[in-house]
Amino acid sequence: MSQVRSALIILCICFFSDLFAKQIRISSLEELSEYAEKSGNSITLAPGIYKLAEFLTVDSLEARRNRKMYQFITFSGDNNTFNFKGVKILVDTELRTILKPKIHSTEFLISGSGNTISGLKLEYIGKGTSPGGVALEVAGNNNIVRGVTIHVTGSYPYGYGDLFGKGRESVIRHKKHSGFLVTGSNTKILGCKLYMKSFGHGFFIQKNAENIYFEDCYVEGEVRKTDEILGETSGPAFDVNFKTWTENRSGEYKVTPGYVKSLCEDGFRTYGRIKNIQFKNCTAKNTRAGFELRAASNVNLENCKAIGTERGFWVGDNAILENCKGDAAHGPLFYIEGSSVKAQFTLMSTTANVMVHVLGTIQESNNEVVIKTEKEGTIRPSKVPILIGFSPPRHGESMSPIADFETSGLKLTNETRMPLIIGGQAKDCELKTFGSVIENKGTKVNIINL
Repeated sequence: MSQVRSALIILCICFFSDLFAKQIRISSLEELSEYAEKSGNSITLAPGIYKLAEFLTVDSLEARRNRKMYQFITFSGDNNTFNFKGVKILVDTELRTILKPKIHSTEFLISGSGNTISGLKLEYIGKGTSPGGVALEVAGNNNIVRGVTIHVTGSYPYGYGDLFGKGRESVIRHKKHSGFLVTGSNTKILGCKLYMKSFGHGFFIQKNAENIYFEDCYVEGEVRKTDEILGETSGPAFDVNFKTWTENRSGEYKVTPGYVKSLCEDGFRTYGRIKNIQFKNCTAKNTRAGFELRAASNVNLENCKAIGTERGFWVGDNAILENCKGDAAHGPLFYIEGSSVKAQFTLMSTTANVMVHVLGTIQESNNEVVIKTEKEGTIRPSKVPILIGFSPPRHGESMSPIADFETSGLKLTNETRMPLIIGGQAKDCELKTFGSVIENKGTKVNIINL
């Protein structure tokens, strides 16, 4: 009874705190910065366009750098509601160049807990860069971010994706600029949109954050054909003779024609053993990976879509994917890298005249995979195989070779016309397929023609 009474008291405190939160209307970024550090308020910033450079002068940036304050605005207060309906903040990327922050620092930081942020629009302008920055981070716990839109620029070099590296291993040293980082647990991201014209991740999760929920979120990047990159006669790629950081299928470290590269990193990404993440009605378009969640545990995706990505869905142990779609126009629909995965994919009818080697790879044990077509009877112009008993290429790069990998206990239902290739390390599998079988090197593989 005492535990129930305590829980009721906490609920009442939260309810009345929200009910009687002080209603505050402000009209400047100076006031916003001030109230972002306080707690228990409901704050509305007057609609309009605000220039961050008018708030953060060169002198103030130098003072911040001396104090190692690398954030533009920090929401350190707790239990606040911020209403930014009709508000756009213009962020000149040159401010980061002047600030000279340490690597991987955040620009707008929500470090407090129990806050709700709604309706904010951030638009990055200018040609400044900084090392590994991120526009917005939710670091506190129990926060809700709703209806936030960010237009991200400010990386170097831009226009090549990860062809020339992305971290310590690189041919051309990058300065990334990512969109939206979550490091705090029990975070809800609702109806948020990212438009990436920068080399960096869209939405990503780090530092063992748990219980993260995304709904109705959208991230869009840009793409470029490798033939166009090879046509350059000056610039960073030309200067390194188009040398890549990964090996292609010919054993060369060189940009290969015929492919399409995303110019940003992943749409939705996890690092580390992140637990209990849900995605509902989320879309990634023209990003490197749509949903790269292979390191996470207990991931659930429902009605999610990957369009124009280099790879659509890359998942690990115990992932559940329900009614997820992808076009596999620029690369594989999926990589299944873990065990006990339950996945239901729909292959969309959209195609592109570029090199795509596989529809997907499946490894590990006891996975259940269903692949449907978007429209019954739809025939794609080229038949791209599903590889059973193979691992993804190194770093997921489509230009790189694919290797055999142990696979057992797979139950696959392939309702597409895409063929199967079964590797020598596949065993004890049941494969129902409408497509043909090009090769079967597996052991105790039961093939049922649909």
